Amino acid sequence: MRETGENTWLISDELATDSLHKLDNLYFNQGKFKEAEAMYKRALEGREKSLGPDHISTLSTVNHLGNLFKDQGKLKEAEAMYTRALEGYKKAVRPDHTLTLSTVNNLGTLYLIQGKFKEAETMYERALEGWEKSLEPGHTSTLDTVNNLGNLYLNQGKSREAEAMYERALRGYQSALGPNHPKSSQVMCNMESLQRIQGSTSRHLQLNASMS
Repeated sequence: MRETGENTWLISDELATDSLHKLDNLYFNQGKFKEAEAMYKRALEGREKSLGPDHISTLSTVNHLGNLFKDQGKLKEAEAMYTRALEGYKKAVRPDHTLTLSTVNNLGTLYLIQGKFKEAETMYERALEGWEKSLEPGHTSTLDTVNNLGNLYLNQGKSREAEAMYERALRGYQSALGPNHPKSSQVMCNMESLQRIQGSTSRHLQLNASMS
């Protein structure tokens, strides 16, 4: 079966876009955000032309742009990218697909950074429910959202809920990845922060009691 000239062009164009995307990721990992943004935008333009705006590869680039904007502190732009990716994934795959849930989790983290705790909790709980249905309870994607919920509860002053999430995440990471993995270490740091806050609160209450 012969390929048409148009199909050949689309294939070569997508290969070029894939190469751009690999370069994007390299710049992103090196912290070269300006260069990464330029490459991601070129890759997005290429995929929109060759695959369409709602293709999952296009949406993947949109989601990556959201991550880049978030890390640059461009929160409004990040929210626009995540929202576009989420709406696209819900149509292209399923609401409970891992691509959809990953974007839901990303939106939760963005809302947490923005101090929109109610919206963050809604996103994280939605992501966690989806992960638990589609993946094992100890899957690292599930545990990532569990840890994120712990961070949210910590910021809300819900120490007991934060502790429960951190303990679950730590047990899961240590079992799946080992005690020395960076994710296990990060949760331990989160738990230390929680313990310091709990200690400060306890000392404050004791001081107030002694003065009354």
